[in-house]
Amino acid sequence: MPKKKHIVRSLRIIMPIVAIISIIVFPPWDIVWAWITPLPDTVQEQVDDSIGLGFDGIIVYVDRKGKAPEYYAAGWKNRERGIPADPKALFKIASISKLYVAVAVTKLVNDERLALDKTLAENFPELAGRIENADKITLKMMVQHRSGIPNLTDSPKYWENPPKSSKEALELVLGLPANFEPGEDYEYSNTNYLLISEIIKKAVGYSHHKYIKEEILIPNELNNTFSSIRDVDMDDVMSGYYVGVEKDIKTEDYGSMVATAEDVGKFLRALNDGSLFDEGEKEIYSSIYVYEHTGLIPGYQSIAKYHKDIDTVVVQFVNTTNFSGNTWTISEVVYGRIVQILRR
Repeated sequence: MPKKKHIVRSLRIIMPIVAIISIIVFPPWDIVWAWITPLPDTVQEQVDDSIGLGFDGIIVYVDRKGKAPEYYAAGWKNRERGIPADPKALFKIASISKLYVAVAVTKLVNDERLALDKTLAENFPELAGRIENADKITLKMMVQHRSGIPNLTDSPKYWENPPKSSKEALELVLGLPANFEPGEDYEYSNTNYLLISEIIKKAVGYSHHKYIKEEILIPNELNNTFSSIRDVDMDDVMSGYYVGVEKDIKTEDYGSMVATAEDVGKFLRALNDGSLFDEGEKEIYSSIYVYEHTGLIPGYQSIAKYHKDIDTVVVQFVNTTNFSGNTWTISEVVYGRIVQILRR
């Protein structure tokens, strides 16, 4: 065997060993510590402990069937002003909003105002040739992240200088090659939901935010859910922090919906028990999207899930992020430990 092949073969053997040794010798101790620490007796103790793991503030909402809602908080709502975390503060829920959009699509499909098999090119002929496979990508594929359209938020420096409009955001991906053939794979892409919001707007004649408010929020008395930080008093919004950046970034507008943990929890309960839907809608929704979600944008990370085995909704908000760090993993560990406490 040539010398070069010997070297390549040796590297293939050595590199995995080096990786394992690195994990053992240089483990992410903050994650390990969050995981191995003995489980406390109460949710509040776990919430309090999470502040020592690098979070500025945390909110947890628990809805156990047949019991009064439970609210927990620790750390800061506003670090600079010394305002303690408020369990009823507004929070940027990021991609959790996709659940609301998917419900909106469901209702419009049930009303025969949208069709799941209608293609992107049929909805917007002007995008044919500008988005690859526009003539093959259906609305259902976009809802399910199976379109192959590149994710606009993966664009270089997107979060440093976010687009000022939907049109500007879409320009970031026009002309780019597809990541895969429509329906052949799955890849999370915020571009899908930008396009869906425009499809809803075209179908109803006004913004998808207004449709969601009129058809979902108001009927279900979700009075503390809003389409944007522009619609609320900023003093009611929990501050957001990015590790390594001193300033509060809550005034940065990334286009996120905002809501209280309680409102997200009430929405999730209604989504899972079916009370959110009219006749025929739950079957449509079940065929296109999921019943839980997470959210992550600079300064804000969220987890919202329904746990069927204990008939409990748990929503967790954390106002500290670092996309290249461990804050998300630690948040998931904390969330899992809270659920363990509730099961116990």
